[in-house]
Amino acid sequence: MKREYPQAPIVAVGAVILDGERIVLVRRDREPSRGLWTFPGGAVELGEAIHDAVRREALEETGLVIEVGEVATVIDHVVHDAGGGVVYHYVIVDYLARPTGGTLRAGSDVSDARWATLADVEALEMTGPAQEFARQLLARSG
Repeated sequence: MKREYPQAPIVAVGAVILDGERIVLVRRDREPSRGLWTFPGGAVELGEAIHDAVRREALEETGLVIEVGEVATVIDHVVHDAGGGVVYHYVIVDYLARPTGGTLRAGSDVSDARWATLADVEALEMTGPAQEFARQLLARSG
């Protein structure tokens, strides 16, 4: 399916990878939200089970093997052009996850990956929904 000016919303997933008082964030290297920090994730491929998509995206973007937990949040991400047309429309299902292996590194579709603390979340330029959710999660764990 075409990502820009799609005919229907695109289902995507995110991995909210927690380890104590740290969370994994990636800096997007593609639109939408290029250059902003967020949770690793991406579009679900045709025929792919949603939990498999979460694991695949986490591994591709961070090098981490994860155990997928429950749904953390659902984000409706819509970007309009100047004329009101829908440039991007993603329905993103973010899942809580914990690392079980691998080594954190920036992979495909991202320019950087890091473990972030609450102070990092406050300082980084992030997508709004991810920043607010990460802030809430880390404030509870601290």
